[in-house]
Amino acid sequence: MFSTALVDPILAASERLRPHVKETPVERSETLAAAAGAETGVWLKCENLQHTGSFKLRGACNKILTLPPEALVRGVVTASTGNHARGVAHALGVVGARGTIYLPTIVSAGKLEALRLYPSVALELYHTDSDETEMYARKVAEESGRVYISPYNDCDVIAGQGTVGVELWRQCPALDAVFVAVGGGGLVSGIASYLKAVHPGIMIVGCWPEHATALYASLQAGRIVSVVEKPTLSDGTAGGLEPGSVTFDLARELIDDCVLVSEAEIAEAVRLVAIEHHLVIEGSAGVAVAAWRKTSAQHAGKNVAIVLCGGNIMPAKLRAVLHD
Repeated sequence: MFSTALVDPILAASERLRPHVKETPVERSETLAAAAGAETGVWLKCENLQHTGSFKLRGACNKILTLPPEALVRGVVTASTGNHARGVAHALGVVGARGTIYLPTIVSAGKLEALRLYPSVALELYHTDSDETEMYARKVAEESGRVYISPYNDCDVIAGQGTVGVELWRQCPALDAVFVAVGGGGLVSGIASYLKAVHPGIMIVGCWPEHATALYASLQAGRIVSVVEKPTLSDGTAGGLEPGSVTFDLARELIDDCVLVSEAEIAEAVRLVAIEHHLVIEGSAGVAVAAWRKTSAQHAGKNVAIVLCGGNIMPAKLRAVLHD
């Protein structure tokens, strides 16, 4: 029996976020379904069309909307170079509060410029290493009495991500499986917590790039471990897993199958979605599509959803993928 502790928080988040977060559409993919044969239904959950271009807005916004006024007055702190940072910045603008985002000094100029468009945040460059930057940001938050907003290791954040599952259950016919890219595990934990509660038999497929397998390696080891990662097109799922992260136990309980995909498979998935569906997706969304393509024969005749978790890919990287 799966834990239902997050179901009520996820439903509350769904109501709380309704005025601030887009209910993203689902699009049926005949092309991806064809790989598994007749009677198979494949739906793409288009979080790449979310405000800020990623599901991360849901968790950041839910966390910020649950903070007491005095915490908002003090301001919040986070560390991120990508979608989580944009989600926090956007959410702070919604409530009229401010925050500080710490970034590694090697952050790309494009990502830095995108974050500078948000007047709700101050940007601080700290260290070349993302983990060191995050540790410093946490220290600053603690010493200054401000709330640190984790991209995944926070139940309010996970509940916000879980609203993707609420929408999926309403939008798609009785799903048999859902494919979700996994980094820190907040998205898969949230989606699976809700869907397993309403349909215990649903299969949750966790999807990883072969070059960034922190949570996968931890699940295999039975404890949180460190792994050496290589550069990956799926930069949104890269990075280590925080010691004691709540997502480890949730993922261990809720993920039914794990699929690893190569960089070539991720790039081909990004190309396919661009050509067949005219949708721009980032590498982490490509991971879930690639995992479906790799294992589609195992799901023949079933109804499957693939979460396109984001669309924030740098133009130069997208051009390289499309013309490879």
